[in-house]
Parts: sequence; C-alpha cells; structure tokens
Amino acid sequence: MKLRPEMTGEALTRLKRARGQLNAVIEMMENGEDCQAALTQLAAVSKAIDRAGYKIIASGMRHCRAARENGDTPEMTEEELEKLFLALA
Repeated sequence: MKLRPEMTGEALTRLKRARGQLNAVIEMMENGEDCQAALTQLAAVSKAIDRAGYKIIASGMRHCRAARENGDTPEMTEEELEKLFLALA
C-alpha cells in the first residue's frame, strides 16, 4: 500500500515532532546533561514513533475498508495489516 498524504498527515506531524525531540536528546547527551531528563525525552520520542506507526496502520485499515465497501480490491489483506500492526506491538 502506498503512503498517501491523506493517510499519513497526523503520523507525519508526530514523526516531525519526534525528530525534534530526538535532536534534543542527542544534544543533551553531547552536552553531558542530566541522564533522567535525557531518558524522559527519549521515552517521549519512542512513544511518538509508536503512535505514528499505529496511526498509519489505522489509516490503512480505513482505506482498505473503504475500498471493499466501494466494491474495489483493497491493496492489502486484513492479515497483512494485522501482521504490520503486530510488528509494532
């Protein structure tokens, strides 16, 4: 399934925010800042990336359901989407 802007808008926003957070973590580490603060930010980055992945899967599920409802063949099967979802878990 191809990533389309209408499917990835929210996920892309989350990933861009995570990129900024990751840059901040790297800077904290390079500057020898507080370990707890760096790890807190790193946990936020990890969660943001996970949520972006779930958003993409959810959009794909909606896209495939709409294709079925319109009588078209979805680009991915439910099993393929489930496998992707479980890969994130």
